[in-house]
Amino acid sequence: MASPAKLNLFLAVTGRRPDGFHDLVSLAAPVEWGDRLGVGVAEGDFSLECDDPAVPLDGTNLILRAARAFREETGLAAGAAFVLEKRIPMGAGLGGGSSNAVAALLALNRLAGAPLDTARLEAVAARLGSDCPMFLRQGPVVIRGRGERVEPAGPGVSARISGRRVILFKPGFGIGTAWAYGRLARGGYGPAGAAESRLAAWLASAAAPAEEILSNDFERVAFLKFPAIDLLLGRLRAEFRLDPCLSGSGSACFALLPDGHPEPADGVAAAVREVWGPSSTVVETRFA
Repeated sequence: MASPAKLNLFLAVTGRRPDGFHDLVSLAAPVEWGDRLGVGVAEGDFSLECDDPAVPLDGTNLILRAARAFREETGLAAGAAFVLEKRIPMGAGLGGGSSNAVAALLALNRLAGAPLDTARLEAVAARLGSDCPMFLRQGPVVIRGRGERVEPAGPGVSARISGRRVILFKPGFGIGTAWAYGRLARGGYGPAGAAESRLAAWLASAAAPAEEILSNDFERVAFLKFPAIDLLLGRLRAEFRLDPCLSGSGSACFALLPDGHPEPADGVAAAVREVWGPSSTVVETRFA
């Protein structure tokens, strides 16, 4: 089963909630590239194998947490054996763990004869993590709250985003989500009204390209600690006239590419590896 990465085209963090989470406003969309999760029925408990030795295989893994949450919700008696082909790097802001969790939920729901409808799947997904509910939707979504309030961005937005070429790239280091939120909180949050107004104006403008909404509040803290990110994005703007942007809390970034011209993608990949070194990840894909 496909377990896609996601990119945040717009991300504003507007405050801290009483439950300790943060309120955000975001426009996000899945891409065609990502992990793959295989699953087979097994007796007893759940198990997980992965081709990436850095991925934990114990109860902290969101796949196994999702499986146990599914069992609690449905009373599923059978176990399952999961095999994860890992491509989405960790600590990237690409939602890999959350996507894996939802892929596990969907796979188990299919194997069990679909006992959970969409609403119940969304409720289980929301308990697993803030990014999880968006992966139950196909195409661009608007996300609010701590990430649990997800709604389709609409056919007009899909027409502007879906199918667009995009290159995503990540340095050899990751950025901890908790660190990023903590540093952002110290510097103060942006006003919710301004974020909502900007997003609403772009959503209402059928002619506005995706490049016009690109924005991420985490850039101001990520660039201070990791100037190599800011340096590379500046170079891509100057040399390729692109509008690169951080995704999630980082460290992965992305840039939308013009269709029909492979040269920019090749040049961007070369520039990424020149600035960030050979350990960096570079992938060209499309928005789903």
